[in-house]
Amino acid sequence: MELTNWLEKRVRLSGEKTALVFQNKSETFNEVYQVVRQYADRLYAIGIRKEDYVALIGKNDRATFMLIHALQQLGAVTVFLNNRLTARELAYQIKQSDSKYVLAADEFAEKITVPFLYRFSELQAEQAAELVAVFEMERPASIMYTSGTTGNPKGVIQTYQNHFWSAMASALNLGISDSDSWLCTVPIFHISGLSILMRSVIYGIPVYLEEKFDERRINELLVHGEITTISVVTTMLQRLLAIRSEAYSSRLRTVLLGGGAVSDTLLEACAKYDIPLIQSYGMTETASQIVTLSKEDAARKRGSSGKALFPSEVKIAADGEILLKGPSIMAGYLNNRAATEAAFTDGWFKTGDIGFLDEEGFLYIQERRSDLIISGGENIYPTEIEHILSAHPSIHEIAVVGKPDEQWGHVPVAFIVGDETAEAAIKQFAETELASYKVPKAFYFIKTMPRTASNKVQRHRLIESMHKKS
Repeated sequence: MELTNWLEKRVRLSGEKTALVFQNKSETFNEVYQVVRQYADRLYAIGIRKEDYVALIGKNDRATFMLIHALQQLGAVTVFLNNRLTARELAYQIKQSDSKYVLAADEFAEKITVPFLYRFSELQAEQAAELVAVFEMERPASIMYTSGTTGNPKGVIQTYQNHFWSAMASALNLGISDSDSWLCTVPIFHISGLSILMRSVIYGIPVYLEEKFDERRINELLVHGEITTISVVTTMLQRLLAIRSEAYSSRLRTVLLGGGAVSDTLLEACAKYDIPLIQSYGMTETASQIVTLSKEDAARKRGSSGKALFPSEVKIAADGEILLKGPSIMAGYLNNRAATEAAFTDGWFKTGDIGFLDEEGFLYIQERRSDLIISGGENIYPTEIEHILSAHPSIHEIAVVGKPDEQWGHVPVAFIVGDETAEAAIKQFAETELASYKVPKAFYFIKTMPRTASNKVQRHRLIESMHKKS
């Protein structure tokens, strides 16, 4: 199946409407398209062609926004790199994805050592590009890496179909109109951020793009601005509520919350201040939200993630695992057939999360996938940290668990069998090899690692001992 090039079609439909607001400057779809075409010519000049895999490391700014669209205009596949990762982590993802080019914002370029690196500032020469007239819906549009239980991140293949159906499901759920606007404060190298860019073009609504989450500026936009929808994670919502002093604008219709569990205290505060909170459940593999709980059901279904969006389905396997099916589910993991095959059963995607459906079909999540730690909206798999830190000579055994944290939700901490006098060296090693949010916030040295009869680490016992220590 093919659909007309989304941005080109949007320009023909409503080119005069606002597409982007960044640093208080507005640009229409017509204006964005002209800039995107110029960037496409520059990318074409360095050799980027249709179906090339191109790694992109940027941030929430105008240049990165334009380059994402420019790569789509060329028919290239964008491999999104998290700018918080270390040089080692980035090198793995660039190699594993077989990226032919790396485009890097100047401030992140020093972390990239490949010869096919191009800084944003170096993209100057132009050559008339061959733009794609249609998007082939089954083709990959983007690759995003998610930490894996084996220790190595996996590249999630997101097709144009995935992005399109995610946008359609969201529109049906939220009731989007052309008078809406979406505030993007979440990273656009995450699916929560990229999905906003995709929806903007499909819906014909503006993206209010913020380079970072500044709660005071965001509060001003919600109180006095034109924002109708904002996507947040729990820590962002907590920071907004902490400084809230006046009601948000009546134009604000949706505060879409993702990224982990939410406390009753937070839910009660949102209800008290009449904040239009919609809780959602989704992941990189589902191209954003796939289950949501409406504000109308929030009070009577407290603790639920909601129902699967149209036309997706959710069911519970015999062992309690949450299974999902629908057109927004990923095509698979890049260059990893074994992981792809393991992720599906009879056409259903295995989330790894445990939950149940009540008599009305509302989903409740009882246990997050594997030992996943969600810290400030970032997903952290203990096995990845363990895999890296176990290379340190002073560590004989290591296990990482999540510790509750008032600011971030949870943070990783490490239990180590090894040389306690090397703690400072181990911490320095972690800071060198891991993104800052993955570095354990505490190191507990123990004599023996608690294990089951089948030699599996008993993480629950480590968590219990951690609570006793605190």
